[in-house]
Amino acid sequence: MTAPRIETTVALPITGMTCASCAGRVERALKAVPGVSSAAVNLATETAEVTGLAAPEALIGAVEKAGYHVPASAQELSIEGMTCASCVLRVERALKAVPGVTGATVNLATESARIDGLADPGALIAAVKGVGYEAHAASAAVETPTVRREREAEGLTRDLILAAALTMPVFVLEMGSHMIPAFHHWVMATIGQGTSWLIQFALTTLVLAGPGRRFFLKGIPALLKGAPDMSSLVAVGSGAAWAYSTLATFVPGLLPPGSVVVYFEAAAVIVTLILLGRLLEARAKGRSSRAIERLVGLQPSVAHLRRDGQVRDVPVAEVRRGDLVELRPGERVPVDGRVAEGASWIDESMVTGEPLPVEKHAGDRVIGGTVNQTGALVMEAVSVGADTMLSRIIRMVEAAQGGKLPIQALVDKVTLWFVPAVMGVAVATFLVWLAFGPPPSLPMALVNGVAVLIIACPCAMGLATPVSILVGTGRGAELGVLFRKGEALQALQGVQVVAFDKTGTLTEGKPVLTSFQPAEGETKEALLPVLAAVEAQSEHPVARAIVASAEGQDLPRVEGFLAKPGHGVSARVDGAEIALGSAREMGRRGVDIAAFAAEAERLADRGESPLYAARDGRAVALLAVADRVKETTPAAIAAMKAMGLKLAMISGDNARTAQAIARDLGIDEVVAEVTPEGKVEVIRKLKAQGALAFAGDGINDAPALAEADVGVAMGTGTDIAIEAADVVLVSGRLPALADAIGLSRATMRNIRQNLFWAFGYNVALIPVAAGVLYPAFGILLSPVLAAGAMAMSSVFVLTNALRLKRYGVRA
Repeated sequence: MTAPRIETTVALPITGMTCASCAGRVERALKAVPGVSSAAVNLATETAEVTGLAAPEALIGAVEKAGYHVPASAQELSIEGMTCASCVLRVERALKAVPGVTGATVNLATESARIDGLADPGALIAAVKGVGYEAHAASAAVETPTVRREREAEGLTRDLILAAALTMPVFVLEMGSHMIPAFHHWVMATIGQGTSWLIQFALTTLVLAGPGRRFFLKGIPALLKGAPDMSSLVAVGSGAAWAYSTLATFVPGLLPPGSVVVYFEAAAVIVTLILLGRLLEARAKGRSSRAIERLVGLQPSVAHLRRDGQVRDVPVAEVRRGDLVELRPGERVPVDGRVAEGASWIDESMVTGEPLPVEKHAGDRVIGGTVNQTGALVMEAVSVGADTMLSRIIRMVEAAQGGKLPIQALVDKVTLWFVPAVMGVAVATFLVWLAFGPPPSLPMALVNGVAVLIIACPCAMGLATPVSILVGTGRGAELGVLFRKGEALQALQGVQVVAFDKTGTLTEGKPVLTSFQPAEGETKEALLPVLAAVEAQSEHPVARAIVASAEGQDLPRVEGFLAKPGHGVSARVDGAEIALGSAREMGRRGVDIAAFAAEAERLADRGESPLYAARDGRAVALLAVADRVKETTPAAIAAMKAMGLKLAMISGDNARTAQAIARDLGIDEVVAEVTPEGKVEVIRKLKAQGALAFAGDGINDAPALAEADVGVAMGTGTDIAIEAADVVLVSGRLPALADAIGLSRATMRNIRQNLFWAFGYNVALIPVAAGVLYPAFGILLSPVLAAGAMAMSSVFVLTNALRLKRYGVRA
């Protein structure tokens, strides 16, 4: 009989309501949703309280359909006590069952959960506790993940030392007697078999009740709930060996003749070796997540705030936009800002990767976390708190490390049934050996059943993907590459075509006027101030180059300015209509530019961009601007060519200029004279040649970045471009894109190696533990060896992932 569903109350934040009519409309829309018993909308707090059985998705859909918006929200929880992939799936299922949750992702490597939706935080924490784990809101966690891991490692070290000290006599007494006949005779002659077994019983009981207690406290409740995990396997395996041995010690008459043997050493050694594996795993996890800690460590805690003519030290969190902050030699910049007074050199290697410091003067930008070298500065705070570049970098890295790759979906499906399947195989192994095994069949059945339980390692499967993401994204941050989404790691490794926006990506993005040829009867001196006055109204880099060339001159008044992105600009100056733009724009206006054709071709062949000026429909000048190719661009292009990638350049320049630049750089394909609106269509066509990454930096690149399979934004570009991208190159240097692609390939290769090991290990060794080799070769796997192999399998996965920390390190 199905349990009756219980009504719940969900609080929805709603935006877009402006009056009582809006509130009434939303309320009616919510009440019309099947399953809603009551709904109350509050205009003042912009919230709705809905009671009933309706799913949150249905409620949100009703609000959106009514023309209003429910802003998406996400919560972060720190989870304690997860040990394997089964734990992850159990926590995930529990969180998804909480009313108001629209999605939940749990990460074993970071020991965290991200929950989307509108659920009550207390309900989320209670759900996690309900399945046997501890949870805290990430912001309210009583200790950092680093401190928690250190505490866990300290506890494991103590338990391991105690377990090893108690296990050693048990192992020597039992295995020494098996391996060394003289030692066996000595034991029999001194303390006797009965006393030996009593000593082993006492010591093994202490091991299981002390250091091994954790496995029983977690494993048995999970087993009783029908959701066994790795702790369940260890608890059942070691517990079965101990229980059988205890019967053989105290009531041997209950066992069949010939089967009175003990396996205390197996139970004790299993627990000891699993504790060793857990300790190595905890230490490796700590090393894998240090990238975030290093980034956080770059944030200074104190700023020298200048206010009311006095300087006082305040916590960085108290600095506000517009505050003046003094910066002394050797100190880290507290927040993002610009220099107000003084001059110095600043080490920006944490952002740019460049080892040489950068000279800073009044008006120059400084970045929080970078290091002031020799001079004293006064800076004005521009971005503070969560808005600084360092804070954004930390958020991006955390988001990427907490994400799940598409490849993880298959792993999740397998691990969901893995532990129950292993327990089924163990039971089958026990029954088959009991029925068909050689005498004494009962102890043989027990040994092989326990070996199956102990050899299985869901830990390795659970860690295979997230730990590689953790290390890979952390290494990316050190190289100046931010994966805004974990999925970008997998997508980037499959890229076959890389397209670049020219201006600001391949080039400096700072064009300079290189040529000015007036028409017959015109002069540069008369025309330049007029053209500069028109271009002064524009924000385009080419416009800035023309304005800069007229610096210091008086500019006339401009009226009726119009800009057509990708084509040109126009305005009225002293009653005449002035137009500047490309040959295409001149053709559209009916302006004859034939007199400049030969010179324009010559300039374009040199990689300079020609544009024309017209007055009242007559061409009056040919201008050319050049945007210098970044020094790092040729090496980056060569590196990507060496990776076997096809490279394309998208440019608004005329075809001859674009071809000249592409020819010099060795770019395979050029799409020139592209308007900002046309970039998306170009991206769609290029995608037909294979998975495509597009690198750009401007506002007009945002749609193309979103359209590409992987959007790559320059960190020196606009915020809009960065938000639309999947990957951010913090320094704006193109070689970082080659690093990103190489790191993506290395990370996915690492994940595949981990998954091959994790699955291959279990597929190969579980049948061996079950005894399939015994009929042909007489080979059986001892539970002790099984415990050692199981402990080392997850350590292998972790140490293999840690190899990514050396990616890009030159010997």
